[in-house]
Amino acid sequence: MARPEPKAAPLPELQPESKAEPKQEPASKPEPKLLPTLAPELLPVPAPESAPRSAPEPEDEPESEDEPGFEEDPEEVEPAPMSVSAQAVDRHSGRRRLKAALWPPRMSRGQLVVAVLLFALGLGLAIQVRSTNDHHSQLRGARQEDLVRILDELDSRQQRLQQEKAELEQSLAKLENSSNQAKEAQEQTRKKVTELGVLAGTVKATGPGIVLTVDDPQGQVKADMLLDTLQELRAAGAEAIQINDVRVVVNTYFTDVSGGGVQIDGKKVSAPYRFTVVGNPQDLTPALNIPGGVVRTLESHQARATISQQQKVVVDALVDLKTPQYAKPAPK
Repeated sequence: MARPEPKAAPLPELQPESKAEPKQEPASKPEPKLLPTLAPELLPVPAPESAPRSAPEPEDEPESEDEPGFEEDPEEVEPAPMSVSAQAVDRHSGRRRLKAALWPPRMSRGQLVVAVLLFALGLGLAIQVRSTNDHHSQLRGARQEDLVRILDELDSRQQRLQQEKAELEQSLAKLENSSNQAKEAQEQTRKKVTELGVLAGTVKATGPGIVLTVDDPQGQVKADMLLDTLQELRAAGAEAIQINDVRVVVNTYFTDVSGGGVQIDGKKVSAPYRFTVVGNPQDLTPALNIPGGVVRTLESHQARATISQQQKVVVDALVDLKTPQYAKPAPK
């Protein structure tokens, strides 16, 4: 039997395509997003307000091709200021470098010698200035009469030195111009021996001078006070001095006695102490009466000093010359 042929299915009708309009979904509100919570130590630390922001780098301007041969200088870019911590670190490192450069000191031998010499020079100048100021302070507190006396004493000393210089020049001229130089030399030598005998205490001396008497009822005058009096008289131009019955020479010494009194060259002398001095009275008297001088010092120790100017005093105490044991004339 034959099978029936299957019938073809009817084709669907084609309709023009229509653009499908997309459906608009209603706008939905965005859901809030939750930020994750961080630990306080993990939160970013804001920069300190004091730290200024770095300036933006200037943009490079294109070079103009219109003027060849002329180039514009690029703008200087200022370095960005450092933060406070960086400045502190830089300052600390600078101090360390300065300390390392200065210590320990690196000096050569020549620099060390120069430094020592400068130190010695400065010390000497300081001592000199201080001594000068002390001397000026003493004179500043003196009275007008005392200042006049000191000035007169200096003038007299200068005149005495000028006179001595003139005498020496005169003696030299006589020796050079004398027809008999040998005889003139002997005369000059004899005169010089007499002068040296007065200074050495082997010859009596006479002339104008003063007599200083020191009364010491309390026994407060010591050997150092008598020595200061002797030095003051010598500085004022005394040529021959005698204390009581002891001649004062270049090697005279003073010592205190335990029971009271003073020894001069091993001979005991007691108060009143009497100084017989040959010299210019106008120079000797002011030298003893200056402020802070001998008379004021003796009075501060309950002693009394009396000065008598005389036109003629006699120093008749003599000393015995000792033959030197070790000293001998040196060959010329």
